Amino acid sequence: MRISTQTISLLKGERPIVAVTAYDAIIARYADEAGVDLILVGDSVGTTQLGFETTIPVTLEMMLHHTAAVARAKPKALLVADIPFAVAHGDFADLLSACCRLMQEAGAEAIKIEGGATMAPTIERLTRAGIPVLAHIGLLPQQFHQLGGYRKYGRSEAEKVILVDDALALEQVGCFAVICEMVDGAVAGAIAQALTVPLIGIGSGPHCDGQILVTNDLLGMTTGYVPSFVKQYAQLGEQVKRAFAEYAEEVKNGKFPS
Repeated sequence: MRISTQTISLLKGERPIVAVTAYDAIIARYADEAGVDLILVGDSVGTTQLGFETTIPVTLEMMLHHTAAVARAKPKALLVADIPFAVAHGDFADLLSACCRLMQEAGAEAIKIEGGATMAPTIERLTRAGIPVLAHIGLLPQQFHQLGGYRKYGRSEAEKVILVDDALALEQVGCFAVICEMVDGAVAGAIAQALTVPLIGIGSGPHCDGQILVTNDLLGMTTGYVPSFVKQYAQLGEQVKRAFAEYAEEVKNGKFPS
């Protein structure tokens, strides 16, 4: 049975939601067969697949390409696509058009937008237009340059109040769930209790309604910084290097092909 935004919403209080990123059909198929609930085609494709240092250079055309690739796997999991930085903060007509293209052309079933209460009026216009929206609060990777780096949020009382207000504002305008990134665990738990929609955590402790990880991080397929909160369930990067090295040696020594 296909998982819908309503399915995700109904999982709150029933069991934790399982979410991962994917950027191609093969990984999407593996994730779906493993039983994940939600697959996010994140703009993290920029740093994990395309060689960018941040997610900011990721364009709509890149997101369309990778979302369509994941959609071809025909996952039962809910397929969500990220809205790139420049599109999310530009003209509303362009944003609505981008959402429609991601859904109509690429096969996304919902879209994700970073931002708190300041983005609520824009998101409300989208949800009223029939666009299912997954919100994203706490650490906002698209604002890397403004933030000056990555850190934990919600450690001060002022930040806690802002985060709770952000989440409630986003629920009020119709988001079916909220991602909470790099937020103090106790604060994330308080936000989850305050919301009637699911709070999906990443680096935000065990008290959320679900968890999401970047697939490259959890599979051990990254050559750069890996956040301390990540649990690596495999070391595929090392296995890939060993396989390439063995292949190269056998070709050079005339052992392959035999």
